[in-house]
Amino acid sequence: MADVNQEQQVEQVQQEQAKKSNKKQKHRKDKPWDHDGIDHWKVDTFSAQDSSGPFLEQSSFATLFPQYREAYLKQVWKVVKSQLEKHGIGCELNLIEGSMTVSTTKRTWDPYAIMKARDFIKLLARSVPVAQARKIMQDDMNCDIVKIGGVVHNRERFVKRRERLIGPNGSTLKAIELLTECYMLVQGNTVSCMGGFKGLKQARRIVEDCMKNIHPVYNIKTMMIKRELEKDESLKHENWERFLPKFKKKNVKRKKAKAEAAKKSKGGYSAFPPLPKASKVDLQLESGEYFMSEHRRKRRRVAEEKESRKEKSALKQAQREQMYEAPSEQRAHWHGKEDDDDDDDDDDEGVGQLAKRLKKRAAKAAKRSG
Repeated sequence: MADVNQEQQVEQVQQEQAKKSNKKQKHRKDKPWDHDGIDHWKVDTFSAQDSSGPFLEQSSFATLFPQYREAYLKQVWKVVKSQLEKHGIGCELNLIEGSMTVSTTKRTWDPYAIMKARDFIKLLARSVPVAQARKIMQDDMNCDIVKIGGVVHNRERFVKRRERLIGPNGSTLKAIELLTECYMLVQGNTVSCMGGFKGLKQARRIVEDCMKNIHPVYNIKTMMIKRELEKDESLKHENWERFLPKFKKKNVKRKKAKAEAAKKSKGGYSAFPPLPKASKVDLQLESGEYFMSEHRRKRRRVAEEKESRKEKSALKQAQREQMYEAPSEQRAHWHGKEDDDDDDDDDDEGVGQLAKRLKKRAAKAAKRSG
């Protein structure tokens, strides 16, 4: 009897659950157009026939460009204009303000074309060639401009890390482009990337890690291993952590700065910190200026400025007058006397030598005659 009661209770529970599920499925109907063969991630092409007509409002975007791009943009602006006209987008190049503007027109049929045009002029402003930048108008092409200028504050360190991203003869950048299937251009404080969403995400992570002092080679190696693992169907639903390399950050000991060593050698160790510099208020309290009124302070400053101007003008006047001063007579007299004495000494030396020669000749002549 107990077993029969248990079976009846189980049946009642099952019936109640079936009623609840029927209530949930009440408004759910079969969808014959939705089956397993449909690719929900596929992006359908949008043509002019799909548009409902001209837009009610005008949308526009503008971007500035550096001065060194002005000559190039003037040269290729006809190509830019013809490319945007295919999508019914108007464009304007303002050389006075240094800006490019794109806007929708009555001929615009694609509502997302204005966003593509905005990215187009952004890439042109960041030194991307027009032949490459025009590809952004395709549906499967996207762009990302990574700002790297504010990550590193030291200019020398920033330049070194940016060169590390490019690599010798651009080899590192080329490897990243091949792995991510993206176009990349390093220009100034930005890195312009063009490609699919997946590749752009990987490229941004590599660039940001490089500016945070993580070498791009580590990320390149990880991506190459992942690419090989994707080919193996048996590892499709497994964790790949054990296959990926783990890089440890090493703290390399560096030499201490010379300035710090000099400070320690000069002053030695002191348990007390150095005295703080006197603030403006402290200096005013020492001089008594703090307790003066604003009018008296102003008068005092004006008087001090006048005195300093007088001292400077007097010093300059003395320097000017010094140029026109004649040399003192006493100094000239002593110089002249010393010169005369030197001349007399030279004359005395010449007369004595002449007398000796004459005496020698006279002595020789007396010997010959005797």
